[in-house]
Amino acid sequence: MSEQTTKTNSTGHTFDAEVVREFKPLEDGSVHGVTFDGKLVWYARDNELVAFDPVSAKVVRRHALPGAQSGTAFDGKHIYQLAGVDILVVEPETGKVVRKIPAPPKGTNTGMAWGDGYLWIGQYRESRIQKVDAKTGEIVKTLASDRFVTGVSCVEGALWHGAVADGKESELRRLANDGSVLETLRVPVDSISGVEGTNDGTFWCGGGSKGTLREVRRKVD
Repeated sequence: MSEQTTKTNSTGHTFDAEVVREFKPLEDGSVHGVTFDGKLVWYARDNELVAFDPVSAKVVRRHALPGAQSGTAFDGKHIYQLAGVDILVVEPETGKVVRKIPAPPKGTNTGMAWGDGYLWIGQYRESRIQKVDAKTGEIVKTLASDRFVTGVSCVEGALWHGAVADGKESELRRLANDGSVLETLRVPVDSISGVEGTNDGTFWCGGGSKGTLREVRRKVD
């Protein structure tokens, strides 16, 4: 399958978002890639994978995972974790790595999401998102952005990503299939790392080196 490249545009509707809740699951370390399995929020934290229960506000699992410092995704059964040159496929219950696939070789891989057999991988400094075959690691499509790309999420077939730029507030952007921006949520925080949307309109966002998890949603007037 040949790779396609399309470019995003800063168009579409823009809305304000608000932080509904904020947690600091562990006292030290960072929050990088973020995903949600329907009950637990999973995130990469400096060489380990952490599961946080937002109902009890407690960390319930911690799996050592060398190299886990960026994007995290969930396909309904396994966790996918960026770790250096590899994407690790991990059993959530045990932390066992069941297989590896190659990560995109060129770029600063950050966020990651799973959708319909593909992984969407954000590349921060390159301001782009790579669509990758989840079995082979082959790059089949590239979406270019005019902002730095952080976390990535697929919500009911829609692709979202976190966006930051020097001197500007953080954003969550919903993209069309051709990469154009359909919707922008302006988030009143200085940084967004991992991003994972849920079916109720909520997004779980990492706070990077501050070690925070935030629950974010579109602000209702």
